[in-house]
Amino acid sequence: MARMVGGQAGGPAGGAARGAARPTLEEVAALAGVGRGTVSRVVNGSPRVSEKAKEAVLAAIAELGYVPNRAARTLVTSRTDSIALVVPEAETRLFSEPYFSDIISGVSAELAETEMQLLLILVRNRRERERLAAYLTAQRVDGVLLVSVHRDDPLPALLESLEIPSVLAGRRGDAEPLGYVIADNAGGARMAVRHLLRRGCDAIATITGPLDMEGARARLGGYRQALEEAGRPYREDLVGLGDFTEEGGRLAMRELLERSPGLDAVFCASDLMAAGAMQVLRAAGRWVPQDVAVIGFDDSVVARHTEPPMTSVRQPIEEMGRTMARLLLEEIGSPGRAHRQVVLATELVVRDSA
Repeated sequence: MARMVGGQAGGPAGGAARGAARPTLEEVAALAGVGRGTVSRVVNGSPRVSEKAKEAVLAAIAELGYVPNRAARTLVTSRTDSIALVVPEAETRLFSEPYFSDIISGVSAELAETEMQLLLILVRNRRERERLAAYLTAQRVDGVLLVSVHRDDPLPALLESLEIPSVLAGRRGDAEPLGYVIADNAGGARMAVRHLLRRGCDAIATITGPLDMEGARARLGGYRQALEEAGRPYREDLVGLGDFTEEGGRLAMRELLERSPGLDAVFCASDLMAAGAMQVLRAAGRWVPQDVAVIGFDDSVVARHTEPPMTSVRQPIEEMGRTMARLLLEEIGSPGRAHRQVVLATELVVRDSA
């Protein structure tokens, strides 16, 4: 049976008929038997509503076909229903490194059932950073996800000063005040080096990521800890500086072979660098793993397509993206709540390279 809404006949379970007056908040409240404020809280996702009242409001919304006026909602709540995913890297890295696509995939999956729009913003220079600062200051987004955190990057401090809900993929250091999600970088590196030691490797080298990033420093620290636990010396000549890229892995591997030609294993702080290192070893006539065992970090698609397939430390990158989005939604929905900081476990995936 058709229900009368605002003097017009509405279709069953589908809301008002074409041309009919739009159902109002007051009509939803009347049908649900609650106050207008309760309906508003349900529509805006507030947790301060009983389950019984929420069910009544949602049923009334479905029956009347009520659609919130997003423009009015923005004026009342100062919400934009959008989140910025900020990547302070060049687009070449964004599209060449599986890490970034996996993070984006996880974030998108977590936001799929929400009303939030995801904006991808690259910040490659000072001008773009200033433009972003103006954009955020104007409250164009409800929150920010920041990927690829460097120690001297001013963006985290900007987010702090603006008091905008923010979650980082990484952190600046142990005392990071903002919310963040990271993998157990040090623990993953220790697992990798312990595995190489159990194989009988004696001269284990490492290729680091950029050391202005806490994740790269933590992986180097885990490498060093595993050696010290085994009573092995930490040798500077077995440490090659990389940048998480394939070319960086090639350059560092060449330098390591020149300095320490007797090395018999290398732990790389990313799969891409490990792939580059394997290319250099092959060109130098070193067989992997017979002459030099190789382990990467990420367990990305790269690890499964090298020859031989690469042993790698798996960090759950997609789950990191999901968790970041979930924490940010919590911050947006509950202003003033304490920042949450999450460390996700890593595991060693053993393949033929080690």
